Amino acid sequence: MTKEDELKSEDKNKPSSHKNEEEGKGLEDTIEEKLKKSEEKLLRALAETENQRKRFEKEIKDAFEFGGFNFAKETLSLLDNLQRAKISMKNDEILKKSKEFDKFLNNIEILEKDLISIFERNNIKRIDCLKKKFDPNFHQAMMEIEEDNVEPGTVLQEVQPGYTLGERLLRPSFVGVSKKKNQKNDQKSKN
Repeated sequence: MTKEDELKSEDKNKPSSHKNEEEGKGLEDTIEEKLKKSEEKLLRALAETENQRKRFEKEIKDAFEFGGFNFAKETLSLLDNLQRAKISMKNDEILKKSKEFDKFLNNIEILEKDLISIFERNNIKRIDCLKKKFDPNFHQAMMEIEEDNVEPGTVLQEVQPGYTLGERLLRPSFVGVSKKKNQKNDQKSKN
């Protein structure tokens, strides 16, 4: 082998400084990229954890506020039945003649007031709807009442009261809503 061949073979076996710099730089980019990716993953995980914590806090708050929602909704029928019983007793002529009538009616009224006060203490409120504009979020129209003296869409009659639990609707008010008299009906009646 000649000296020239030996030098060439040494050059091939020795890594050039230029090659080493490129390889080192490639490793550094890879490490930096990995670090950035890890940092992004960590930030996403922290954000997800924070979102989940907020979700759990809201669920716990809702459970405390509205945990008895179904119970409250079912209990409304007790109040309805007490009120129906009171009306029925007042309309029954035979019961009115009984000497115990006033005492019994008074007891029903006490039960009704107690139940209403329990509702109020637990943030269950009756929806005030008479002479208000019909709101489909709180009212359910059961009938239309022809009335020219009020604006159409005004609640004129409450068939069954509605209630809310805090901001949530327990039961809509069943109502009768005003509408204008039909002109066709007016013309027929004139003829």
